[in-house]
Amino acid sequence: MAERLKYFVNGEWKVSETDEWYAITNSSTGEVMAEAPRCTAEEVDGAVAAAKAAYPAWRDTPLPQRVQIMFKFKALLDENLHELAVILATEMGKTYQEARGDVLKAVEVTELACALPVTMQGDSLMNVSKGFDTVTYREPLGVFAGIAPWNFPAMIPMGWMAPLCITTGNTMVMKAASYVPQTSMRMTELLAEAGLPAGVFNLVTCSRHEAESLLTHPDVRGVSFVGSRDVGKHVYTTAAAAGKRVQSLTEAKNHALVLRDAPLKAAAQRIINSAFGCAGERCMALPVIVVEEEIADELVATITELASERKLGPAWEADTEMGPLVNQGHKEFVEGWIEKSIEEGATPVLDGRNPVVEGYEGGYYVGPTIFDNVTPEMSCGREEVFGPVLYIKRVANFDEGVEAINSSEFANGASIFTRSGYHAREFARRIDGGMVGINVGIPVPISVFPFSGHKDSFFGDLHVMGRDGVAFFTETKAVTSYWYDENDLRGDKVGTWEGTISRT
Repeated sequence: MAERLKYFVNGEWKVSETDEWYAITNSSTGEVMAEAPRCTAEEVDGAVAAAKAAYPAWRDTPLPQRVQIMFKFKALLDENLHELAVILATEMGKTYQEARGDVLKAVEVTELACALPVTMQGDSLMNVSKGFDTVTYREPLGVFAGIAPWNFPAMIPMGWMAPLCITTGNTMVMKAASYVPQTSMRMTELLAEAGLPAGVFNLVTCSRHEAESLLTHPDVRGVSFVGSRDVGKHVYTTAAAAGKRVQSLTEAKNHALVLRDAPLKAAAQRIINSAFGCAGERCMALPVIVVEEEIADELVATITELASERKLGPAWEADTEMGPLVNQGHKEFVEGWIEKSIEEGATPVLDGRNPVVEGYEGGYYVGPTIFDNVTPEMSCGREEVFGPVLYIKRVANFDEGVEAINSSEFANGASIFTRSGYHAREFARRIDGGMVGINVGIPVPISVFPFSGHKDSFFGDLHVMGRDGVAFFTETKAVTSYWYDENDLRGDKVGTWEGTISRT
């Protein structure tokens, strides 16, 4: 029988009383490794209660002391990087190097959290009116809920969400993705080892039904979510209507525009890495290429040649260039989109279904897949497939390419490949994407900048990471002060402050 995992509340790993369990598979072999509990509604409420009880003492802990715990956590992540990468690669299917990068992105945001004594500072202005000074402070709010997806088990829950949330002085209940909870669970152990007080961070696995209570719970002040558009929109509208702060990062259908002056092999190499890295299971993948007709045949041939050389294999083998998908259900979902793309009339150039990976026939493998001549009416070119499937759209020129990209409902990121400074600048200025790459296939900024999707790729006001991330987990308090002088004490003077600028 597979190991049954526990959930973490108030500094303790607890056995769930649930009757339902989620199978966690080794994506490379199909073997069931463990089972995660579908925590009961009472257990989820208990996690919120623990976070609420821990909040006052944690809020009052001086920021430099909270930061010291993050320094220790960062050091523990570095020390356990290999172990974490192996756990992640095994349960999710990323190659070892991709899994290692996933953990390192969590380390990167933890480092940003260590800089909070600078980035959390407020503003001040002396003598706003005669004798009056104003200063602003950034303060924590209380309990936050994190609802994490399965595609980045380290970076998103334990990077984008947890470090800034708890270091700013809040407490958190994290709903880890039930397919891949072991990475977050091991990182939770490291948080506790770093000295984080009981109740400050709590982790549960459950279904959407139990997580729904987090959106309206009176003791939850904000929700950070990453997932599909439909669920993300529901999270945003429900939690915002309940008076909570919400950042909801959702789907993408990122496009790249390749102009006729681009160095084709260099562009193709970047496209391959972006489209098929992490087996396409990332919101910053590059699943659509918009290319000028003049060079389309040559580009498609180059991309196909490079994609065909990509080696599939188990996640942990050093020479594996593309690992399996996360589980059987998602494999069937991606294969369904491949079939639908053919039915819609897209031209199949490379079909990655049913690859042979000797010795790992039970794994969830789909190889690189390419479709050409994708037209605007085809849903396969509009909807997120979230797998190693690349779609080619042909256009006459730059303006038509920009129009094709901006017609998407999603606007997470977009890239251009060109040697023209004029077209690069025009692309950055005119494109809808919140993250733009100039000859960059994956335009994700480092953590001091926000991950800034637009349109239906994001619902909310403040993004994850950067100054947006700090602002999301804090609220501003403005304090105006006036000190009595001798005339005040004698009653000979009346202050001039009336809430507006004094002009006398």
